[in-house]
Amino acid sequence: MNTSTVAPMSAVARRVARRGIVQHLIAADESSLAELQALLATLPICATGRVFIEVPDASWIGPIDVPGRMTVTWLDRSRHTGRVGTGQCCGRGDALSRAVIAWADEMLCAETDRTRIHLMGGYLGTAEIVDHLVEHHGRAPQTIHTPERFGLGTR
Repeated sequence: MNTSTVAPMSAVARRVARRGIVQHLIAADESSLAELQALLATLPICATGRVFIEVPDASWIGPIDVPGRMTVTWLDRSRHTGRVGTGQCCGRGDALSRAVIAWADEMLCAETDRTRIHLMGGYLGTAEIVDHLVEHHGRAPQTIHTPERFGLGTR
């Protein structure tokens, strides 16, 4: 019986690990769009990775400049439900943490993974993502970039 909680490595994760490519995982919400744009402007044009942006509703969704090899996923809170089994509406950070954790579980499988992680959403969602990355993926908290005011990189 296999009791491992680590998912098998996806084909994309294997290719990234084999090539030694440094990818980026970036998460933001409506309160951090300016910081998101500033970060994206500093990335090299050949950067690869994923950007997740949680917003209250579709009126917030618009064009955003990212390097050509990066994928942007807009998460419209008004179209998502809250935590499973609660029957509640999607709270701030819920859709973002679910999406980022699911992506991490599929893509952060290699021991040599060097993904650069930037989390700019609200405190609760960011803390949940950091906890998952530390506990399930063995990431050192200081390697996960979060707003300094949250104090999440100093555990």
